[in-house]
Amino acid sequence: MRHRDGPGGLVYSTDAGRMCPACRQPVAQCVCKAQAAAPRGDGTVRVSYETKGRGGKGVTVARGIPLAADALAALGKQLRSACGAGGTVKDGTVEVQGDHRETVIAALQRQGYTVKRTGG
Repeated sequence: MRHRDGPGGLVYSTDAGRMCPACRQPVAQCVCKAQAAAPRGDGTVRVSYETKGRGGKGVTVARGIPLAADALAALGKQLRSACGAGGTVKDGTVEVQGDHRETVIAALQRQGYTVKRTGG
């Protein structure tokens, strides 16, 4: 059996953890920084409240924030502390436990983002 040409190969190593698909180095020692590209959207941050898939527990979700992963994690920490709640940053979104839409919108607007409330 012949392998396909192109990117692929090792994704995770028990020794080094996640691997960069482009340079095949551990993410911490990535030389190409393919991961560092910030997601670009239309420039509008959308804030919504979701309960789907969380056993009835609601979270405030902020999507479309044009920041790199490390800066997004720092912003997530600021938003969680401003709301006095827990949460996480995953897949380019910031999730804050509970209904804190107004607090999150106000905090993002103070930082200069264009914010839109979505989902009712």
